[in-house]
Amino acid sequence: MTKTKTLIKICGLTSEEQALQVSKLGAHAIGIISVEESPRYVSAEIKKKIFKTLEKLYPNIERVSVVQNCPIDLILKNFLGNPSETIIQLHGDEDINYCKKIREKIPDIGLWKAFRIKTEKDIDKIKPFEDYVDAILLDSWDKDTYGGSGKKIKSTYLKNLKFSKPWWLAGGISIEWIDEILADIKPNGLDISSSIEISPGLKDIKKTEELFEFLKSN
Repeated sequence: MTKTKTLIKICGLTSEEQALQVSKLGAHAIGIISVEESPRYVSAEIKKKIFKTLEKLYPNIERVSVVQNCPIDLILKNFLGNPSETIIQLHGDEDINYCKKIREKIPDIGLWKAFRIKTEKDIDKIKPFEDYVDAILLDSWDKDTYGGSGKKIKSTYLKNLKFSKPWWLAGGISIEWIDEILADIKPNGLDISSSIEISPGLKDIKKTEELFEFLKSN
């Protein structure tokens, strides 16, 4: 049985126990939401505890802190020194200058930028960011939330995409959609959250395990 080469990020975890369970299943990245408005929000103190445990037990897993339209001075304050995360994921309306400043000030932390896709034209706006980020994440557009809506991007927007940096697909990723994703869309990674949840921030570990098994069989 050959394993898929597609990377898997499980996002929106809120407990150390579930972060360890998901890591054991084979996740390549763990995402924690640092956005207070989110139902999956985790305080800085708890996030650090979870990430420090992962750093000790699963050092090769990327530890991703998800922020949204955060004042850049606060980003710099939180990430200089000895941060517990390996990646900052910008999931708001941050512009190129914002990305450039973080890249200059914190060169040792990976920088991912999420883009919410409402129409095909939104994809055309991504190109200028490629020089300033380490990865691109495409998420679905929703008027009520910046992420975790469970909505899918239209597949027709996603075929034959080429970026100079690795890219991740988010938004309603479930077992039912994965065959098409792997065959026709071929992202470098899948960012999965709401489709494996019992409630926001609480993952269904059995469903998560089934998802990993399904991916390993493809």
